[in-house]
Amino acid sequence: MNGKNGGRSPMKSAGALFAGLVVGVVLSLGTDEALHLLSVYPPWGQSMSDGLFILATAYRIVYSVIGSYVVAWLAPNRPMWHSMVLGYTGVVVSGIGAAATWNHQPSLGPHWYPIVLVALALPCSWLGGWLRERQLHTLATQQLVVQHKRETAALTGSSGRRLQSSNSLPDAY
Repeated sequence: MNGKNGGRSPMKSAGALFAGLVVGVVLSLGTDEALHLLSVYPPWGQSMSDGLFILATAYRIVYSVIGSYVVAWLAPNRPMWHSMVLGYTGVVVSGIGAAATWNHQPSLGPHWYPIVLVALALPCSWLGGWLRERQLHTLATQQLVVQHKRETAALTGSSGRRLQSSNSLPDAY
């Protein structure tokens, strides 16, 4: 920890959260638009089948995990915490969207769809954060292995045999 605020950087945290949110939204809306242009989805304003909402749910899951990973990757500290903040933000925003569109006429889609978006926000965020933490753990482990190899090489010298210091016991003991 360093600096006046104990190593925390509110601006970097906010930037990480904003970037992860933008990644998830841009990927989701971009895919929506591409699928409309490719006529996989009907034109905007026309209702979609449940199967197409399942497709939308599938790629939103992937994009939510990616967005949460981006947050964790950019976070100045505590990657999982940052990912989960994005997840709770997703719960709130999806919940507001569900409430605002629940009785919309004409219907904007099946009622299960916004409920699933709310329900999946936290698990997707956790997975994105976990993937980043796992990556950080792997990198730390690799650095320790490299450090150990360097230290071992320094101890063995050029002969390949371990050098003994004057205060160490012979290998026989």
